[in-house]
Amino acid sequence: MNIDVNQDVDVTVVGAGPVGLVLAAELALSGVTVQVLERLAEPSEAMKAGSINVPTAEALGRRGLLPAAESVQREMLERVGSFAPMADDQRPGGGRRAHESRFTGHFAGMVLDAGLVDWSDADLAAHAAVDGARMVPQRELEELLAGHVARLGVPVRRGVEVTALEDTGDGVLVGTTAGTVRTGWLVGCDGGRSTVRRLADIDFPGTDPELTGHLAVADIADPEKLANGWVWSTRGAYRYGPQPGRVVTVEFGGAPADLPHARLRSRGGTPMAPVTLEELQAGLRRVSGTDVTLTALRGAATRWTDNARQAATYRSGRVLLAGDAAHVHSPFGGQGLNLGVGDAMNLGWKLGAVVAGWAPEGLLDTYDAERRPLGAWVLDWTRAQIGVMRGDAKSAALREVVADLLSTRDGTTYAVKKISGVTQRIDLPGDHPLVGRYVPDLWLTDGSRLSDHGHGGGFLLLDRTQDGTFARLAAAWAGRVSGVTDDHATPTGVLVRPDGVVAWASDTTDVAATTGLEAALRGWAGAPSPSPKHAPMG
Repeated sequence: MNIDVNQDVDVTVVGAGPVGLVLAAELALSGVTVQVLERLAEPSEAMKAGSINVPTAEALGRRGLLPAAESVQREMLERVGSFAPMADDQRPGGGRRAHESRFTGHFAGMVLDAGLVDWSDADLAAHAAVDGARMVPQRELEELLAGHVARLGVPVRRGVEVTALEDTGDGVLVGTTAGTVRTGWLVGCDGGRSTVRRLADIDFPGTDPELTGHLAVADIADPEKLANGWVWSTRGAYRYGPQPGRVVTVEFGGAPADLPHARLRSRGGTPMAPVTLEELQAGLRRVSGTDVTLTALRGAATRWTDNARQAATYRSGRVLLAGDAAHVHSPFGGQGLNLGVGDAMNLGWKLGAVVAGWAPEGLLDTYDAERRPLGAWVLDWTRAQIGVMRGDAKSAALREVVADLLSTRDGTTYAVKKISGVTQRIDLPGDHPLVGRYVPDLWLTDGSRLSDHGHGGGFLLLDRTQDGTFARLAAAWAGRVSGVTDDHATPTGVLVRPDGVVAWASDTTDVAATTGLEAALRGWAGAPSPSPKHAPMG
């Protein structure tokens, strides 16, 4: 793959995983020119995340990808072969959704019982429309997103590795194995061993690993020697299932020091050596205490640790980081993929706005400010799970206490809400309880949801006033803000950012409401009636 050394694009994204693809799509929707560079010549076949959380599923829904995600979940449920069906649920607007799986997840290997969850909880009930699109593995998600960016005309250039970068103040010169690229902005979405982060000299502080894990699907000669579900021992833990051949192993004792290429470095490093059948079998035998025999790997296996680090800054000049390039941790609780997609959604419209010229560069400061606290929480959430998984007696005792709490309705509901992401909130100005939260399932009288109107990638304004007060005010931001009118109800008005976060909401139509809306529009959508460099969102 050759790249024209004189090519000049607004943004270059490094990494064609889910985070890089989501970011590229959001930038394309904002009207900027963007390309994706990927080191691998072909998409990775390694097993990674097995599901997505509510904010990620809702992000797909806002861009018209929910039906495709729901199709993936149906295929996954058929592949697994068993699941707990949920009761039919009559939705506002006449839409009836039948027999969908209630996804719960696990905490430190302790699977959360869907039957114990209070599904009527206000936070869970407000985000139920994507229940049928949660079991979307990373590989299938990448395929879905690849089609999305292709339809948007974004070039994904594979087999191209970044080797150098220079921030010139007004752009970035990027050295690659295919030549030099001139780009306005560079975003590293290139994983935990991010080359972009290392070349940008961004520190990556955190805690060192104390375990080595493996994830694979294998042909097993004697699967009866393995127990279903999670099993702990003094050597570590393993899980067999839920589908035949799927195994996860966890061994404490640090990073795999006997594999030089697998060593993790705090500021980047070489790719891990491939996992061999012998390595996987040896680890499984150690933690299971059996002589189980593996005969073949189905696809590439994955090796991972609980290395937990967060970039000292998500931005250095015109170089930014997102996803694992900005934070790494163990995969327990399934937060990593979702955290990265949230980064991409948050950054995409903001960087697009800066490039388009209708927002000041200072808007990018809110990216680090908004996403860093959530990243820090995820690191601690995964560290806590490691604390109850060790093979020592103290951790075993703690695990019993946590298991007891998770056997209660309140305990299980709390954990499911945290894992699902429905309680995520950004600290934004405003007193309304929706402000700073991801927009809930706001059903309209025509049977659609507010989010269904966000396929173009811009701001959404719901106006339920009887005289269209809010829509008239927002008309000065036409092209960036799409108005959606509905019959009078509360909330009377809601302004949703392109990343799904509620920037303003009101239950009234008084002067305070209109003043608050105008302040939110100016603060997030820029000055009215701009003359942008590129076609505006809408």
